[in-house]
Amino acid sequence: MKERLSNYIGGTWRTSQSAHDERVFNPATGAVIAHAPLSTAEETAEAVAAAREAAPAWRMTPALDRIKYLFRLKRLFEEHLDELCRLCTDECGKTYAESNGELQRAIENIEVACGIPSLMQGYNNEDIARGIDEHMFREPLGVVAAITPFNFPGMIPFWFLPYAIATGNCFILKPSEKTPMTATRLTELMDMIELPRGVVQLVHGGKEVVDTLLDHPGVAAISFVGSTPTARYIYQRAAANGKRAQCQGGAKNPVVIMPDADMDSAARIVADAAFGCAGQRCLALSQAILIGSAREAFLERIIAIAETRKVGYGNTEGIEMGPVIRAESKARIEALIAQAQHDGARVTVDGRGKHVAGNEEGFFVFPTILEGLPDTSDVARTEIFGPVLTLADAPDLDTAIDMVNGRAHGNMACIFTSSGGAARRFRQEVSAGNVGINIGVAAPMAFFPFSGWNASFFGDLHAQGHHGVEFYTQTKVVVERWPKEWSRKF
Repeated sequence: MKERLSNYIGGTWRTSQSAHDERVFNPATGAVIAHAPLSTAEETAEAVAAAREAAPAWRMTPALDRIKYLFRLKRLFEEHLDELCRLCTDECGKTYAESNGELQRAIENIEVACGIPSLMQGYNNEDIARGIDEHMFREPLGVVAAITPFNFPGMIPFWFLPYAIATGNCFILKPSEKTPMTATRLTELMDMIELPRGVVQLVHGGKEVVDTLLDHPGVAAISFVGSTPTARYIYQRAAANGKRAQCQGGAKNPVVIMPDADMDSAARIVADAAFGCAGQRCLALSQAILIGSAREAFLERIIAIAETRKVGYGNTEGIEMGPVIRAESKARIEALIAQAQHDGARVTVDGRGKHVAGNEEGFFVFPTILEGLPDTSDVARTEIFGPVLTLADAPDLDTAIDMVNGRAHGNMACIFTSSGGAARRFRQEVSAGNVGINIGVAAPMAFFPFSGWNASFFGDLHAQGHHGVEFYTQTKVVVERWPKEWSRKF
């Protein structure tokens, strides 16, 4: 039997007592590479108890001392970067370059959180009334938890963890049971920096762990990234239990191609955004809206790129796209392509039924392009989460903006154009939290919030940057008066 992963609770590695496991696959080969325990509610509660025990002392640790651990962690991640990239690729399926980009973003978030002594500063005023001063302080919430997805096992935990612990909270991570190995190795590195016991903990598992974290009165806040239905469920249950929650959901991201766009650049960037990470990212482009004469020039180029994209095992030199995460995902994506075809779409480039030589058991879906998908089709509103790009036509920018704003999600919208006026109007009028202008993946840097809207996000404060600091702190306002006559006693 392959390795069974352990939980990290109270500063020690513990074997789960659960009798149930989730198999972890290398999606490029189809081989089982590990087993993740589906931990129990009791084990989750033990992690909460350990975090609550550690919280008072960690809160009182000066911010300058807390960030010293993050500086050490950043250095360790950089020293182990190649190992982490290969591990991420093996369990997640993306290319080595994509894993490298992911881990770099994790490191960037650690860097930003190292500025906590400034980022969490409060403010004050003297003499708000005669002889009275007022202050606002930011204080940690206590124990917080994050539930993270399979598609970015190295990056997304670090949208949350550095800000949480730098602001003085204790943090519990529940990684995806599909890709738990990267989180385990990252936690092993965190163990090497000798954080106080209970400040950071890792609990593998499924719904039982999630529900325990949502219901436990000792957990003050929940961060989540995943599908929209699950994000809505977690937000509602967390709110019902009086917890703060930031829940990033799914997406159906459009891109508008104007006739004046640089078509070579647009096609290359859109292909990377649609087919990169095998389409398994919440910022993947899923629909290209072609304005007027843009159709012919763009279509020719995007087809050529899709048909020649090098698909295979991501740790192999020169590979541009890897597999999807599971055999079930492959079957679901191919079924959605078939449904789109049944509903009237043309499969211009068909990525179904193809194999990679030497990795015939891998979960590969090749780049796929659909044209003419009717708006009435369920596929037009479904997040496919695979390397599938649909093409639609619009006569003008007005119509394209209406099409963008007519969808339930609002994670990202992009436009390719050489017109500053068109770009400015697009960015002002589209209902999306992340907007790309001649950019295919408008992924915010670590010092900006990851700003999803509509059905793509439930909550008020997003991940990263100042939003992360505000989410993991609560404000305390102190109004004080010290009459002058009291000072005469000394």
